[in-house]
Amino acid sequence: METWNQSSDSARNHTPLMVNRRIDEHVEACVRHMATHADRPEMSRYLQRLEREWDLNRAVMVCTAALGTLGLLLGKKDGGRWRVLSAVAAGVLLQHGVFGFGPLSAPLRALGIRSRREIDLEKFAIKALRGDFERIPNDGGPMAKANAALVAAQS
Repeated sequence: METWNQSSDSARNHTPLMVNRRIDEHVEACVRHMATHADRPEMSRYLQRLEREWDLNRAVMVCTAALGTLGLLLGKKDGGRWRVLSAVAAGVLLQHGVFGFGPLSAPLRALGIRSRREIDLEKFAIKALRGDFERIPNDGGPMAKANAALVAAQS
C-alpha cells in the first residue's frame, strides 16, 4: 500500500519523504486494525478522536501565539529586547499563512503532527470501513477492505 496517499498539500511537499512515510504507515496500521479487529462502535469512537486531533495549522498557530506572548511578557520585564521574539513569531505565522509551510512546521511534522488533509483521509477510510459509503467491497478479506478504503478516501 505504498502509493495510496497521493495527496499534494504544502505540508507533504515540504516534509522529508521519511517523515511522510512514517505518517502514512501510522494511518495504514490504524486502518488495518480497524478492518481486522474493530466493530462499528469502536470505529465511531476512533472517528471522534480523529475529530479532536490537532492539525498542523492549529499547532503552528498555538506555538506562534505562545512564542509571541512570551516575547511580549519577557520584553516588558527586560526593557524590550525580548520583543524580537514576538516579531519572529509573527513572521513565522505570516509565512505559514501565505505558503502553507514555515520553519516551525518541520519539527512539528517530525513529531507526527499531520495536515488536516491527512487526518481527513484517515477519517474517510474509517468511515468507508464502517459502511458509510458504497464503494467498499464486502468480499476479499480485511486487508482488501483496508486497501479499498484508503483508495476510496483518496478519490
